[in-house]
Amino acid sequence: MPGRLEGRTVLVIGRGSGIARAVALAARDAGARLVVAGRDGDGLARAYTGTGFTAEAVDLTDERSIAELAGRIEKIDHIVSTASARARGTVDVLDQETVRVSFDTKVIGPMLLAKHFKDRFRAGGSLTLFSGSSAIKPTPGMLAVAATNGAADVVAKALAVELAPVRVNAVSPGTIDTGAYDALGEERKAALFADRSARNPARRIGTAQDVAEAVVFAMTSTFLTGVSLAVDGGEPLV
Repeated sequence: MPGRLEGRTVLVIGRGSGIARAVALAARDAGARLVVAGRDGDGLARAYTGTGFTAEAVDLTDERSIAELAGRIEKIDHIVSTASARARGTVDVLDQETVRVSFDTKVIGPMLLAKHFKDRFRAGGSLTLFSGSSAIKPTPGMLAVAATNGAADVVAKALAVELAPVRVNAVSPGTIDTGAYDALGEERKAALFADRSARNPARRIGTAQDVAEAVVFAMTSTFLTGVSLAVDGGEPLV
């Protein structure tokens, strides 16, 4: 991947760890200049100390915050929004605020990014959103997550038409070992991963690097727009 993003400026929105970090480092290794942004700008600056990245603060649930970020960035080549909000739970325990924040972060936030950055993209620019395999194969306890991911897929298609020639795509991860499953405890996490590895066609659990490589592909493949790239080991097939 070296050189594929040479001279390009990439904005990665998300945390300083997991998939967001893997995407930022993969883009850097492909030659890009990186701006990383999230709710905790100071925390991001510490997380990326020594990388040469520029850290910014942005809250995707606040349009003013998004507009202010756009005002601080004159021109951009690629934007990647990995931000999400936890919205797991069966329908009987879900509350309106949890669902609203999930949509605000992963669906409405990227729409507002498009609104405020649409005139700042250089030629060949792109916007990459994040969906997830639950949009295709929901499971109990993932209702709001599935709905959010499905909406993100639709937003990517609609924005691809509206922002053209800026390309817009979604990346849709399956089960990825990023630490998000650590709350299950070591034993339950190992059992879950063993079960899914045994059943999915790829016969393994995904890594943040798997996802990051797909994001770099989405940024650099100039005839790719309006699609959702599944990085899920074929999990929805079984």
